[in-house]
Amino acid sequence: MSPILVRPVREQLEHDRIVRLLHVKARRRYDAGMNPGSEQNVPVGSGATAVYPDLVLFSQERGRRLQVIIEVETGESVNHLEALAQWVNFAKLRAAFHLYVPSGMVEVARRLCEDNQVQVSEIWSYHGVGDEVRFTLVHRAREVPVARPRVAPAVPVRPKPRPAAAKKTTKRSAKPAARTKPAKKHARPQKRK
Repeated sequence: MSPILVRPVREQLEHDRIVRLLHVKARRRYDAGMNPGSEQNVPVGSGATAVYPDLVLFSQERGRRLQVIIEVETGESVNHLEALAQWVNFAKLRAAFHLYVPSGMVEVARRLCEDNQVQVSEIWSYHGVGDEVRFTLVHRAREVPVARPRVAPAVPVRPKPRPAAAKKTTKRSAKPAARTKPAKKHARPQKRK
């Protein structure tokens, strides 16, 4: 559970609304599961080490590989305790970690991520315009290049010279062979007793 044990009711309703909106958007590309409020529907991990981020996005392929973890914060929950208790753990998982914060808390969230060495893949801001919520990408981590094994540079290989006789046979073998009739087998004379 979040270090913010009691989030103000209005903020909790806004938080759950954002989680549901993101869930609907994510279902187009992923097999999405959500844990709004204090619900624990979709765990990441098992046993005592299981964590319950707001949204868990799996690939739609057969293996259902974990792709993205999304955590939605409100004005009250963008703080040092939340960063230590949740963000650090989510960033260590083998999936992209996306953080959604209110538009007024973007700089605070960035500073908390830097101070606590939280490797966040994307930070999104959100703000309400009437009944509509708008999301804006404000930070994207640089792609880490995949380490490839070092391969020695290719050196052109020159073919070894062939003896003159070998060259002639290769030229002959290049021509199609003429069809010949199979040779008749001669019967051996049988020995008389």
